[in-house]
Amino acid sequence: MQEQLPITSWLPISKKEVEKRGWSDLDVIIISGDAYIDHPSFGSAVIGRIIESEGFRVAIIPQPNWQDDLRDFKKLGAPKYFFGVTSGCMDSMVNHYTANKRKRSTDSYTPGGKAGFRPDYAVTTYTKILKELYPETPVLVGGIEASLRRITHYDYWEDKLFPNILEHSGADLLVYGMGEQPLREILKLLKKGVPFHQLTMVKQTAYQRSQGEGIPKNKNWEDIELNAHEVCLNDKKAFAANFKHIEQESNKTFARRITQKVGDKNLIINPPFQTMEEKEIDASFDLPYTRLPHPRYKNRGPIPAYEMIKFSINTHRGCFGGCSFCTISAHQGKFIASRSEESILKEVDKVTQMDDFKGYLSDLAGPSANMYKMKGIDQSICDKCVSPSCIHPVVCSNLDTSHKPMTELYKKVDAHEKVKKVFIGSGIRYDLLTKSYNKKGDEKQMDEYMEQVQKHHVSGRLKVAPEHTADETLKIMRKPSFDHFKEFKKKYDEIDQKNGLNQPLIPYFISSHPGCEEEDMANLAAETKEMGFKLEQVQDFTPTPMTVATVIYYSGYHPYTLKKMFAPKTEKDKRAQHKFFFWYKNENKDWIENRLNKANRPDLIKRLLGDQPKNSPSQKPKWLAEKHKESAKKKHKNYARKKRK
Repeated sequence: MQEQLPITSWLPISKKEVEKRGWSDLDVIIISGDAYIDHPSFGSAVIGRIIESEGFRVAIIPQPNWQDDLRDFKKLGAPKYFFGVTSGCMDSMVNHYTANKRKRSTDSYTPGGKAGFRPDYAVTTYTKILKELYPETPVLVGGIEASLRRITHYDYWEDKLFPNILEHSGADLLVYGMGEQPLREILKLLKKGVPFHQLTMVKQTAYQRSQGEGIPKNKNWEDIELNAHEVCLNDKKAFAANFKHIEQESNKTFARRITQKVGDKNLIINPPFQTMEEKEIDASFDLPYTRLPHPRYKNRGPIPAYEMIKFSINTHRGCFGGCSFCTISAHQGKFIASRSEESILKEVDKVTQMDDFKGYLSDLAGPSANMYKMKGIDQSICDKCVSPSCIHPVVCSNLDTSHKPMTELYKKVDAHEKVKKVFIGSGIRYDLLTKSYNKKGDEKQMDEYMEQVQKHHVSGRLKVAPEHTADETLKIMRKPSFDHFKEFKKKYDEIDQKNGLNQPLIPYFISSHPGCEEEDMANLAAETKEMGFKLEQVQDFTPTPMTVATVIYYSGYHPYTLKKMFAPKTEKDKRAQHKFFFWYKNENKDWIENRLNKANRPDLIKRLLGDQPKNSPSQKPKWLAEKHKESAKKKHKNYARKKRK
C-alpha cells in the first residue's frame, strides 16, 4: 500500500516535497520530537491535517537535529504565520528516563527504536532555537509536554519548581489539552487578518503579558488569580493550594480564566472549550490520513509505537476516573468525547484494506476501554460540577454507565467480513463492572459486556489496574476499595471457567505512591499472594506535572485538604517498597523477614513466607531444597486441577 501512494499523500517534510506540491513558501511549520507517522493516534499528524483542511500550506520537520549547525531548523525557512512545536506523543522526560531517573536505551517513536533523536525538555529546546533563528516568527507550543507545564509545576528530573513553559521557553502562545478546537479558532482568526499577538481570547490557550499591560477584559469570563510563581518557590503549601483550582477549572464545563504572576509578567490561561461533540471528533478522525509512516523511514527499521497501534482503533477520548497519579484528565479532560459508530466502522474498513492486515485489530478502545458513550444523564448537573472524578468516592448518580453501546460496537466490528478477531488492548475500568461499586449500573449489561470481552476480545490475558490494596492509599489515588476488585475477579473467574477460556487476569499495581507506607506494600504482597498472583506488572510511581500525587510528592501537602502527607522519596525507600512485590524470589526472602521483624509484624511474615522463616538456597540442604521444589509442583498441579473443575 505504501509503495502505491505518491509522496504528496503525506504532508511534506523536505524542501523537495514542498516544491512537489507547487508551493514556494509555507504558512505553518510543525516541529515534532516524534518521527512523522500519518495516523490519527499521532498528534503532529492530526494537527498537520487540520491545518491542511483549513486551506493552509503546512509542513512537518520531524526529529530535527538540535546539536549540529541547525540545518534541519533552517531547511524550510520561516513560515508566514507561526511555528508549531510539540515534543511528540510523550513528555520527552518520561520518554527518556525511568522512574529511577535512569536513561532509557530505546525510543518507541523513532525508527528502529533508537534513542537520542530528541532532546530533554524538547519543547523548550526547540522553541529557544527557533526564537534565536527567527525572532520575528511566532511560536505556538502544544502537545502533552506543553499542556502539563502550562503553570508553575514541579519537575522531578531537576527536583525543583519550574515556571510555566511559556516563560521557560520563550514561546508566544500555548494550546493545552486536545488541540483541534483552539487550533481551528486560531486559524480562522489568522485568515481574517488578526495579528498573532492579538490572539488573546481563544479558549484553551495560554499566554503571557507584562503586568503593566494588565489582563485583557472579557465580560463573559470570571477570573481566578493563583499564588504567584515566586510565592510558590518559597512556600510549598501555597504551591499545593494552587493545584486544586487548576484541576477544577481544567475539568469544568464553564471554567474561570486563571491568572498567575510570574516575575514582572502575568500568565493568563483562558478557559477550555466544552467537550467535543460527536461530529467534531469524527471530523478529526475522518481526515485523509495514510495511516503509514513517512516513506523516508523505509530503510531505518520499524517504529515500535506505530507497530503497536497500526491496526488499532480509537473510539473515544477523556477519562472521568480522575486518578491522582494520572495525567489523562489534565490533558484530555474528564468528560468523554465519543466517535460515532459510523466513523469508527469506516476506519475499521480502511484498516482491513491495508496490505499487511491479517484480520486482527489490536485494540478498539480509548484511555479506559469501557467508557465509550458514557456521559451525564442531565447535562445541567454536569455543568455545575467541580468534582475531578465522576466515580470517586462513589459513582455519580447522574452518570450513565451503560455498557450496551460498547458491547454493540464490538459485535458490529466482529461482524466485518475481513475481521477475524478484535482485541481490547487498553485497560478496563473494572469498578464500573461491579454491582458493589457501580450500584445503579445495569448488572445485566455489565455481565453481557464481560461475557463479550472475555469470550471474544482477550489476547491471552486481561489487564486491569486496582493499583493498591490499602484503603488509605487508594483514597489518595482516587481508586475504590480492593474489595471491589475481589468481586470483579470472582465474576471474571466464573465466566472464564464456564467457557473454558483459561485467560488469566493480570492486575497492575503502583509502588512508592504518596501516602503508601512500607507495611502497606507488605500487606499488598500478602493479599495478592493469597489470591494466587505472582506479580509481574509493577510500576514505580513517577511524579509528572499536573497530578495530585506529584503535588503531594513535592510539597508534602494534599492540595484539597492542605494536610501534611507522607511520600516515599529516597531511592532506598522506593527500592524497599518495590521488593515486597517479589516475595517469591529467594534473594528477597531474608530481607523481607528482617524488615517485618523490625516492624513487629510476624503476621505478615507468616502470610508472605509461610509458618517458618525461609532460608536462602545456599543455607538449605540440597535434599530439603529438592523436597520443597517437588512439594510446590504438586501444590501447583492440585490448584490447576481444582481451577479447571
